Amino acid sequence: MNWIRVKELVRKEFIQLFRDKRTRPLIVISPLIQLIIFGYVVTTDVRDIRVALLDQCRTPESRQIIDAFNGNRTFRITRFCEYPGEMEELLLRRKVDMAVKIPPDFSATLRKGKTASIQILVDGSASNMAAVRIAYTMNVLQQFNKRFIHELYARTMEYGSVNARIRTWYNPNLDSRNFYVPGIVAFLIMLLTLLFTSMAIIREKESGTMEQLIVTPLKPSELIMGKTIPYIILVESQMVLVTVFAILWFDVPMKGSVPLLFLATCLFLLSTLGIGLFISTVSSTKQQAVMTTFFFAMPFFMLSGFVFPIANMPTVVQWFTYLNPLRYLLVIIRGIFLKGIGMEILWPQFLAMTILGIVVFSGAVNRFKKRLD
Repeated sequence: MNWIRVKELVRKEFIQLFRDKRTRPLIVISPLIQLIIFGYVVTTDVRDIRVALLDQCRTPESRQIIDAFNGNRTFRITRFCEYPGEMEELLLRRKVDMAVKIPPDFSATLRKGKTASIQILVDGSASNMAAVRIAYTMNVLQQFNKRFIHELYARTMEYGSVNARIRTWYNPNLDSRNFYVPGIVAFLIMLLTLLFTSMAIIREKESGTMEQLIVTPLKPSELIMGKTIPYIILVESQMVLVTVFAILWFDVPMKGSVPLLFLATCLFLLSTLGIGLFISTVSSTKQQAVMTTFFFAMPFFMLSGFVFPIANMPTVVQWFTYLNPLRYLLVIIRGIFLKGIGMEILWPQFLAMTILGIVVFSGAVNRFKKRLD
C-alpha cells in the first residue's frame, strides 16, 4: 500500500468536504443541535402532573387531600371540577393527566375508623407515564394516611415493619438524562458515519469522477482507505465535541477511561463504515443513499436497548439484537460514563463488536472491489 497516494486522497477528501460554505457549519453545529434536542426531549422523568379535582365532600379531611397534592411539586391542580363528567371530558381532551374524585362520604368513613376510597383516573394512553403518575399518587396518599392516623389517635402507634435502606449506585438521583445522553452520543456517531461514508462514494458517482479514480494507480484498498480515513477523523473529532458538551452542558458524569471510550468508537466505526460502503454500492443517487441509511439506522436504534429494554423483547427479536453493533457500544459507553468500568468487565462487548466490525467491513470491501473491476 502506497501511503503517499492515500495521503493525497485524504487531503482531496477534506478539501472537497470543506469547500461548500453551507456544509462547514453543519459539520460542527448539527451534532450539537441534535444532542441538545434529544438530551432535553428523550427523558422519562415526570416533573409536572396536571390534576383535575372533584371534591364532593368539602370537609377539612378532603382539604387535607387537596393540600397534599398542592404541597407536592410534582403535582399541579389545574382545574376544580363540579361534576364527574367534567373530569372525563378533561382527560379525553388531554387538558389534564390525572383526575381525583373525593366522594361525599369520605370524611364520615374515615372518622368511623373505616377505609375510605377516592377515585383516581389516569390517562393510560402512555402506559409508562401512567404507571409513574400512579406511583407518585400512591406515595402522596400514603403520607396522608400516616399524618391522619397520628392526628386521629393523638398517640404514637408502634408496630412491626420493614425499613428499607435504599442506595442507588451509579445514578444516585435517578436522572434519566444520565442514562439517555450517553446513548444519544452513540446514536449520533452511528448516524453521522453512515451518512458521511455513503455520501463520499455517491458524490464521486454523481460528479462523474469515479471513473477517473478507477483508472488512477490507486489500488482498491488505497481508494477505500483514502475515502474512509477522513470520516474516521471527522467522527472522532465530533465524538470529542459532543462528549465534552454532554459533560459540561448536561452534567453527565464521566467516571471511566477516555482512551477506552475512543477505542470502542474506533471498533464501532468498523461496522458503520462497512455499512456505509455497502450503502454506496447499492445506491446510485444521494436520495437513495439517505433513504437506505435510515433503513439501517432505525432498526439499529429500536433494537439497541436505547429506549426499550432488550430483555422485554420477544426471544426471536433478541437474537437479532446480537447483530446490532449499537447494542454493544451502548453498554460500553454507559459503563464508561456512569460506572467507570474498564476492559476487565467490558471485554465481551469489545470482542463482539470487533468480530462484527471485521466481518461487516470485509464484506463491504469485497463488494466494493467487484464494482471497481
